[in-house]
Amino acid sequence: MFAENVSDDDVTNVVQPDIVIVCDPSKLDDKGCKGSPDMIIEVVSPSTLKRDLKEKFYLYEKAGVKEYWIVFPDEKTVLSYYLGEDGKYKRPEVYSEEDNIRVRIFESFEIELKDIF
Repeated sequence: MFAENVSDDDVTNVVQPDIVIVCDPSKLDDKGCKGSPDMIIEVVSPSTLKRDLKEKFYLYEKAGVKEYWIVFPDEKTVLSYYLGEDGKYKRPEVYSEEDNIRVRIFESFEIELKDIF
């Protein structure tokens, strides 16, 4: 997954995130994203919770996805992870419906969560 110079036949990890943000259009082709997206957002449900919190978390971290949000729609909360200089996700920031959430991949962009939930 997210390998820039790997043939499609050699890709072993394939995921389909709910929302993907790619800031570099040269990473996109007819089959998807070659290389790591800048940001991924997963909206969890009971059936995807374990995969989103554990398997995808480590996969995205290893791939170098700069920002990873996990959205809990029933609880109206968001866990926001960002990649540190050491290549590891830092402790998540937790946001609720009343908060504005900062989108770290952009210099000064926030989303009012009350507009989302």
